[in-house]
Amino acid sequence: MDSIGEGCTELKRAYDRCFNSWFSERFLKGEHRSGADPCAEIFKGYQTCLKKAIKEQNIPLDGLEFMAGDEESNDSSES
Repeated sequence: MDSIGEGCTELKRAYDRCFNSWFSERFLKGEHRSGADPCAEIFKGYQTCLKKAIKEQNIPLDGLEFMAGDEESNDSSES
């Protein structure tokens, strides 16, 4: 499946390959407690590309806090 942003498709595929490899070769064998995320950098690049594509395509994200990213906190849940 391609990404919503044409320029993000290769990053998505790279992340999918990395995640699927980690999931099948490590997670399912119980090697997931180390805390290391071998796909984190690929995901960050893909997420950055997605955010740009979403903005360029004017896709509304009202109510979708999961796209907020690390720079924003979930202060609304604490009030």
